[in-house]
Order: sequence, then C-alpha cells, then structure tokens
Amino acid sequence: MTPDHAFRDYAKRHVLVLGLGSFGGGVGAVQFLAARGAVITIVDRRPAVALEDAITSLANVPIAQWQLGEDARADLSGIELLVINPAIRRDHPLVRAALARGIAVTSELNLFWQHQRGDILAVTGSNGKSTTTSLLHTILRQANSHARLGGNIGGSLLREVEHIAPHDPVVLELSSFQLTDLDRLKASPRSAIITNFSANHLDWHDTLEHYRWAKQTMLRWQHPGDVAVLNADDPDVVTWPTRGRRLLFGLSDHGAEGTFLRGATAVWRWNDREETFPIREWLKLPGRHNLANALAATAAALAWGATWVHVQAGLETYEPLPHRLQFVAEVAGRKFYNDSLATTPESAIVGLQSFAEPVVLLAGGYDKHVDLNEMAAAIARGVKAVALMGQTGPVLHDLIHHAGPAAVILSAPCADFRAAFDWAWEQSAPGDVILLSPGCASYDWFRNFADRGQQFTQRVHELSPKSPLLQSPRPRLGGEG
Repeated sequence: MTPDHAFRDYAKRHVLVLGLGSFGGGVGAVQFLAARGAVITIVDRRPAVALEDAITSLANVPIAQWQLGEDARADLSGIELLVINPAIRRDHPLVRAALARGIAVTSELNLFWQHQRGDILAVTGSNGKSTTTSLLHTILRQANSHARLGGNIGGSLLREVEHIAPHDPVVLELSSFQLTDLDRLKASPRSAIITNFSANHLDWHDTLEHYRWAKQTMLRWQHPGDVAVLNADDPDVVTWPTRGRRLLFGLSDHGAEGTFLRGATAVWRWNDREETFPIREWLKLPGRHNLANALAATAAALAWGATWVHVQAGLETYEPLPHRLQFVAEVAGRKFYNDSLATTPESAIVGLQSFAEPVVLLAGGYDKHVDLNEMAAAIARGVKAVALMGQTGPVLHDLIHHAGPAAVILSAPCADFRAAFDWAWEQSAPGDVILLSPGCASYDWFRNFADRGQQFTQRVHELSPKSPLLQSPRPRLGGEG
C-alpha cells in the first residue's frame, strides 16, 4: 500500500479533501494546507446545511472547488494528495482508485504526526479513553503550560503544529479508525496508554481480530526508550506485546512497575522505588472506573517526568468532560445526567452503576454489531424504566425482555429523540435520575455524541414551569413488559 506522503512543500499541489468530519479535523487539515499554498477541492456527501459550522470556519480560506451533497463527485485528475476522514475505510472506491494511480493518501492526524516535534502521549481503549486523556492532559499542564490536547477528543492541533517545541507534551486520544491509518507511518508514541479492550466498531472493522490489531498499533512500533502503560486488570490488554518499557495499572496490587490501588491509598513503583499516594483524596470523580483512569494517567505522567506536585494539582482541579455523567439540572425532583459519551455497552453499564437512586434510562442508537446482552441484563437488573432509541431499540427490547424476571418498564422503540425524552419523563417520579447513557453510537439520529448530549440538555432546559410536560398530570407508570 502506498505510504503517506513525505511532502514538506505544499505550494501549488492539488489536494482533494474527502469528508470534513464532525469535530474539526477536516477543517484543520484544509486550513493547514491552504496556508501553505495548496490548491484544495473539498468533497462531502452531506448537504451544505449540515456543514454550516465547517463552511463558516473556512469562509476566508481559498478553496478551489466545493462538491457537496448526494450528487458530489470527486475527480482525481491532477490530484497529488488525498486527505480522508478517518471513518472512511481504505476499501472506499475513491481511496482504492487513488492508491491504484499512485496518489498519496493521508489524514488530518497523520499530517499532524509527520509535522509535529513534541512528546506524544497517546491514549486508546474501548472505554475510559476520553477521561484518561483529559486527566493526563490536566496533570501535564501543571508541569508544562504548553501541553496540548487533541486527536479523537476534538479539534485539530494542525493549527498550532509549528508552535509545538521539542519535548512539549502532546496528549492524544486515538480511535481505532485513526490507529488503522497511523499504522502505515509506523507511529511510535513516547507513551502509549491502553485503558481496556472489548468488542466495538465491528461494523467498521468486520472482525474482533482486526479491531484488536488496530488498537495494538499503539504498541507495535514502539522503541525500547518508549513507555507502554497497560491495564493489569484486563486479561487481554496485559498480554499485548511491545518493545517499550511496560508499566501496569490496576485496582489491585499486581506487584509490578506502575500504579496500583492498595487499600485506601495507591502505590507507584518505578526504578526500584516505591511510593504511596492518597488517590482517593485527590480525585473528585466518582466510581472505581475513574480510579482506574486516574491510575493510568498518573503512571504516564510520572514516567514522562511530572512530579507529585503536578499529579496532585491535576487530579484535584480536574473538571469532568462534557457528556460523561455530566449533571445537567434538577427539575421537579428529578436529576438529569448527560452520559452521551457512553457509546459502548460497557460504558453504559458503568453509568448505571454510578447511581443508588431509581434510574429512568434513555438507551440505544446506531448498530455497531457488538454484543448487547450484558448491557441488557444490567438494565433488566437495575433500571426502573428504559426508553429505547435508534436502530438497536428493537434488539434491546427483546434482549431486556428475555434477560429474566425484572420489574423494568420498557418503551416501544421510540420514533425519535423527543418521543424518547418525553416517555422517560412520563415514567419518572421525584427522587429519580433520568439518565442518557445510550451504550451505542449516535449516527442514526444525530450528527455525533455531542449533538445527542446537547439535544438532551436542551430538552431538560425546556422543562420550565410552563412546559406542557410539567403542566399535565403525570400518567400512571406503564409500558411494555
């Protein structure tokens, strides 16, 4: 397969950007290339109205040609570089045609990787990677005010790539899509953090083996001077090979180098030294899963060169991510939580386990062809009522119904998000938690998980005293068994 380009001079090179994406990566690539004199064509099958933010961001950028909407056609004649959105597979017809013609193919993240000069600390995993990434960045900001945050967590660091000095820490959250593409660069992060591994995105990877292979890109090309921070509690991840120095983390003490929970404190082992630290006092986030995330971030930060002063300050001042168990408001005695970032069954289960109150859940979404049985069982055991959304709504309905005797009230698969929200409200009572924790991707009803979380938050804020939902009597609990 043709490797990524090795261009340094983009002036007058003809570039086709395929797919602007939803989190700013495509826009960042266009701005980067245009500023260096490239002649850019943008092709995106979405209509202009769906790309309004991106188009506004590029209003002052010279674009040779826009091809938008269902009728968009890409012409490779004269094209020297194809920049693709990471969600576009390498067997896409246009990508295959470009490779057959010898046209270089790259992505926004690969462009950044090839041009940046800092120390990359990269985080991946099936669950917890966003929180771990932002925790690590918060700690490293205490050590170096120029620490950057990017990758799958949103935005593009290409805008500031020239301002990243050697050894500035660059913390990246990396998805399996991005890692699939980075493998061709033999990308070796200075620190690679693997939070855990479970089946996900099998609609894109086709097999669990290919998904695992993509995640292992983090370790595959590491050098002996690099560090691999691995979850000792995950029987799959802990066996993954690397040439980097292995550090482990876990919720029990495995006796190896790394960070481990030990009773009320935690222990750090490194270079034949052992130190304890009061992680439960420093970390304000609830849940054992967040202790694991903090242990991983702490190990990576200390191995990079942060001190205990930096770790303590970072953990104590950390602000939770939007859309991850984010408290929205309390209305009429109900507490609303936005956990739209829970896009896997495992993360939804963690969300459910975070509450002692009765939970009315909004669950379901785009079908990634992953096993939903454990999520359905957790819902059947621990939820008061569940509004079923999206493509997986009918599947979850049947799985929950057959999970065993349960008092959970099931909606019929809802027609749209407003119907799901209204149904959840109608099943709730004062003292309940109304939780958006879908356990599935968002792409069938929403632009992305952030759009889903924002729509949930908007619905909550619309519950004013004059809202029809608050004016009408609450109906009797009921639904499908």
